[in-house]
Amino acid sequence: MSADSTRASIRAVASLAGVSPSTVSRALNSPELVNAETRRRVLECAERLGYQPNRAAQSLVLGRTRNVGLIVPDIANPFFAPFIKGVEAYFRDTEYAVFLADTDEDTATEVRLAEAMVERVDGLILCAPRMSGTRLRAIAAKTTVVLANRTSRAAPSILQDFQPGMDQAVAHVHALGHRRCAYLSGPANSWSNRQRRRFLGAACAERGIELVDLGPYEPRFSDGFRAADEVLAAGVSAAFAYNDLVALGVLSRVTARGVPVPNEPGGRGLSIVGFDDIPMASMTNPPLTTVAIPVHAVSRAAAATMHSMLDPGVPKAPPLPPAAELATRLLIRGTTGPV
Repeated sequence: MSADSTRASIRAVASLAGVSPSTVSRALNSPELVNAETRRRVLECAERLGYQPNRAAQSLVLGRTRNVGLIVPDIANPFFAPFIKGVEAYFRDTEYAVFLADTDEDTATEVRLAEAMVERVDGLILCAPRMSGTRLRAIAAKTTVVLANRTSRAAPSILQDFQPGMDQAVAHVHALGHRRCAYLSGPANSWSNRQRRRFLGAACAERGIELVDLGPYEPRFSDGFRAADEVLAAGVSAAFAYNDLVALGVLSRVTARGVPVPNEPGGRGLSIVGFDDIPMASMTNPPLTTVAIPVHAVSRAAAATMHSMLDPGVPKAPPLPPAAELATRLLIRGTTGPV
């Protein structure tokens, strides 16, 4: 028998192993139903013959696709790249393939893609979904769902802890003498935006800082560039941006207008704080002060949770990262300075 995987069949494996084709199928797809010695023999014979199961046939027989869907708001946003890589890296050593979809920050597109992928995958990982709670529950009723940066009773959620980073950011600007600051809000239907504003507002109130709300803005460089004029008109000495792309847009526009970043002695200028710590945050001039997010820990926890829900061979409750690994933290760079 040739070892060419395109010619090796399940019957050939069964014949060599001395078992029935149905036993081979169980050994490969439902190992808990086959004793250890039989499974070992089947695997050895399958490897010897170069046999690889037909995924399409498996999905018809087992009702499983061995595919996981991953939906993100915007693959052009550098924040989501490490999340995508983290999920794919986790599943690389499993039997699952990851299908990626991009909503381009559009809620209707997000719903349409989720409903289309339900029929083609065993489960969906939704990263920062914008859809309504009703829509989310409807999707979760049709397939296994894991959420990242969104809460719902319909599905398990992997959440970043925004409070430490926001507290550190506000304490930092307060120590520099800032008493009137702006928050450049992200999408109104974003759970992350609401959480960031909540903890930012509480930290500012605790320290006697007046917080001016501006926006909402799309989480893009162009929106930050557009928002910069509103920031300067608001008469603030520092600005907190929903994410780094917005912060970098503000930085570009205000420096083009000749406004110093950070502030000069005497009060002229602006301090800027971003959120996410995307790679280019440290590459600007000056480099961006930002609140860093533990993207790798969140993505791996989301993937592990999905795997445990789909595969009976994986513990049903894999240990999540310690709380400290999901906490945000401030990175002080060059865009913040004394009033």
